[in-house]
Amino acid sequence: MNTGKVDVLLGLQWGDEGKGKVVDVLTPKYDVIARFQGGPNAGHTLEFEGQKYVLRSIPSGIFQGGKVNIIGNGVVLAPDLFMQEAKDLEKSGHDLKSRLYISKKAHLIMPTHRVLDAAIEASKGKNKVGTTGKGIGPTYTDKVSRTGLRVGDILDNFEAKYEAHKAKHLKQIASLGYTDFDITEVEKTWMEGIEYLKQFRMVDSEVEINKVLRSGKDILCEGAQGTMLDIDFGSYPFVTSSNTVCAGACTGLGVAPNKIGDVYGIFKAYCTRVGSGPFPTELFDKTGDQICTLGHEFGSVTGRKRRCGWVDLVALKYSIMVNGVTKLIMMKSDVLDTFETIKACVAYKMNGEEIDYFPYDITDEVEPIYVELPGWQTDMTKMQSEDEFPEEFNAYLSFLEEQLGVQIKIVSVGPDREQTIIRYTEE
Repeated sequence: MNTGKVDVLLGLQWGDEGKGKVVDVLTPKYDVIARFQGGPNAGHTLEFEGQKYVLRSIPSGIFQGGKVNIIGNGVVLAPDLFMQEAKDLEKSGHDLKSRLYISKKAHLIMPTHRVLDAAIEASKGKNKVGTTGKGIGPTYTDKVSRTGLRVGDILDNFEAKYEAHKAKHLKQIASLGYTDFDITEVEKTWMEGIEYLKQFRMVDSEVEINKVLRSGKDILCEGAQGTMLDIDFGSYPFVTSSNTVCAGACTGLGVAPNKIGDVYGIFKAYCTRVGSGPFPTELFDKTGDQICTLGHEFGSVTGRKRRCGWVDLVALKYSIMVNGVTKLIMMKSDVLDTFETIKACVAYKMNGEEIDYFPYDITDEVEPIYVELPGWQTDMTKMQSEDEFPEEFNAYLSFLEEQLGVQIKIVSVGPDREQTIIRYTEE
């Protein structure tokens, strides 16, 4: 029996690697694009034909005509933000209702989840995690504690269910002594979002996806955030609330592990992080500021400035291991075009000892050990094939491949869809 395949694309660092653009580049090969976890705290930016789009919950394959896009059960959905995002896309001429399916098992982010998010973060004092305040954590908490509200609940006695959940949240907020909120307007828009959601096809996404596979069609699963933010394998507790690793595609969509084919791991030629938490290669000097400016390192959803540093190969090797990455994709190579010297962290020094693995606890005492490589000092943004790559850039790629043990299949040399160079053709 001819069955389709499921490939996975995910971030290998602390998010913001540029997944949206790459999904959009890869989608012509696939029949279905499915988002498997995360919520509207993750923004995937795509630029083409002079237009810039930021997707928060909708899969990045929505720009490819005729492709089915699925929001899976592992996603948490905010109806008001989804409505805003979808209407903006519809204004630009993209027909969503015929090709976007939403899992009935996806959990809903309520207005009170956002208040809870703010209340919990405020109660932590100096030990803040640095959440985006979108209500993601509290929604996943309700999911795990088996008290969540799901998309499928919209279809039956919804108002009573909503009021019961809201009352429970208000008690929790009161117990935290948090009073600085008013959800009246937000709730009104949220309820409009609920009505808007009803216009879409709500499905059992695991059934739909396996039906697609049985018909011989191929699926690309799109992750949000990055591996180092995974609830189990990231730099805990400074992580997100879902499984951002490859295994999350199985639980977030209902895909059996033996159906997973290629795993595309995406990383930047350097490294960034948003919010609190360890970041061994972070730069606090002019070089860090320069990378931030050249890379426009500000959150596509939150606008927050990202912390910047050199590429961390210790963390990357760890991410490649836990995800079973088969192909690497390097983004934002052009950001390093002007640097005379490029650094890459190959090990950590911890308690006087050199280690080459990602430890249980990353503390401020971790000192990165760098290898220095000559920069290419060439504008790569106009390049259209790897034949044009400068010698120093090829040397950087070869060094990374040797260290990481996986081929870098795609190199991005600018934000536009066209500025994407494929290095290895399929066997």
